[in-house]
Amino acid sequence: MDDKTIRLIQREAAEALLNIGVSLPLKEIRIPFRKRPLVLRVTMRRPSMSGQIQLARTYLSMGVTSTEIENFSKEEQMRFIADHGDKVCRMIALTLGRTCFVRPLTWFVKHFVRYEFQVAAVRKFVTLMGTDPFIPIIRSAEKSNPMKLRLSQKRKGS
Repeated sequence: MDDKTIRLIQREAAEALLNIGVSLPLKEIRIPFRKRPLVLRVTMRRPSMSGQIQLARTYLSMGVTSTEIENFSKEEQMRFIADHGDKVCRMIALTLGRTCFVRPLTWFVKHFVRYEFQVAAVRKFVTLMGTDPFIPIIRSAEKSNPMKLRLSQKRKGS
């Protein structure tokens, strides 16, 4: 890997650790007498635990991995959009706000955010999600399990 790629990976890891989030362009608005369009952006952040569970359920219900999506032909891409377009919009909505606003945000993402932005956002955000933060918690719970036999109780079992 070259230096630029390594720095990009390190920056993404730092953003994930700091929970900065992923910036998502929502809509480009052309304003007269202005060279560049005005871009409305929103930041996708890690949702709360209930949102992460809903996001994981939605992602797993599609039954497709990100590597499979990258290797789709045009026909497979169209079939994926027809079958799972609502779920992709829901996943983005779960990262944009709290779970009480998921339906209106899903509608907004579906109708106003360009497809390229949606796919890029989901790919980017799925890589930031994971179980790594929970490993120390699980280890701690495993060690402090009150039902586990102690050293002095191995022979008797009680």
